[in-house]
Amino acid sequence: MSDHFWLGMAIIFLAGVANGGFALPMKYSRRWQWENTWFVFATLSLVIVPWSLATAFVPQLGEVYRGVSSRALAYPVVFGFLWGFAQVTFGLALGMVGVALTFAVTSALGSLSGSLVPLLAFDPSGLFRPRGLLLLLSIPFLILGLVLYGMAGRRREKEQAARATDVLAAQGGFATGLALCIFTGIFGACFNVGFAFGNDVIRAALQHGATPVTSTYALWALVLSGGFVPNFVYCTYRLFRNRSWPLFLRSGSPREALLSVAMGVLWATAIFSYGIGATFVGKYGTSIGFMLFVASSILAANAFGILSGEWRGTVPTTKKLLVAAIALILAAVVVLNLGGLF
Repeated sequence: MSDHFWLGMAIIFLAGVANGGFALPMKYSRRWQWENTWFVFATLSLVIVPWSLATAFVPQLGEVYRGVSSRALAYPVVFGFLWGFAQVTFGLALGMVGVALTFAVTSALGSLSGSLVPLLAFDPSGLFRPRGLLLLLSIPFLILGLVLYGMAGRRREKEQAARATDVLAAQGGFATGLALCIFTGIFGACFNVGFAFGNDVIRAALQHGATPVTSTYALWALVLSGGFVPNFVYCTYRLFRNRSWPLFLRSGSPREALLSVAMGVLWATAIFSYGIGATFVGKYGTSIGFMLFVASSILAANAFGILSGEWRGTVPTTKKLLVAAIALILAAVVVLNLGGLF
């Protein structure tokens, strides 16, 4: 076990809490439309932060990229681009089903697909070894948890007579929101695949003097930049369609911008802190460490969702369904990520 195991686990736990709460500032947006808030958030978290870190902490970054093949650069960008669609649908789902349900469904499905897709792509026979068998074992827990979550969400929709009229107020039907969550969770696997193809970039960064932690920044910049493209295109489309560009210049914009910046800082802090924590944890960083990250994200998101009133006005039976769904999804995450020990 790494000498810094518990420090790494503490960092990962805090990273999960930050990840679970990054969308919370969006609930308090009053003057901007969804596309205004998401545009600023995406620009900061997917472009400015990753490229700033890569430029500051990866020596001779240009030489790193020139020293690898064009394919080694293209794969992270392409799969990051595909993941970017999931990032867009994640943001839309927040406005339809709330922070708690969106995080639970997308995190659990993303954990499953993020493990299953690389396994099938690089080592299909691994599906019949302990890691693959645990992955398969987690699926019934996940499906049942999603079914109960769907039931709880449907009941909540019927029981709540009025919803808050902020950016995260219901902007579509529950079924549509749940479908977006499922799409997000499945397509989110492209993020992991992009990193699976990025070993050449990390090795090149190490050869040019980067540390094991900072070497990943060169890869983060590629994956996240690819993911920015769908976010930019869709936000720009909505800004023109809804004529919401002028909102950037109207009164109240500094407050709205700060909320978007807070989202970007929380999300980027969560993602990069997880990378640092996983490095400290050592060989268990992508198994036990990732399990803790996903679990703490789900618990934090649900806690923030409950505290912010997403489940206000629901009857005890609905709340019990919610608790049961969370328990089953967490069980699926635990079983799934235990496979990383083998």
